[in-house]
Amino acid sequence: MSAISITLMIVAMLTIWGGLVLALINLNRHPDVPDDPEDDLIDAPTSL
Repeated sequence: MSAISITLMIVAMLTIWGGLVLALINLNRHPDVPDDPEDDLIDAPTSL
């Protein structure tokens, strides 16, 4: 591999992994909390 291809590979890897890290940090700082927790429950059938 040439130096240019290695450089571009490193830039691409840093972009992907950096975006993942930033997304995780953002979710930790601002969690996605539902307004009403009961709305997220799936209504299971009570009788089979």
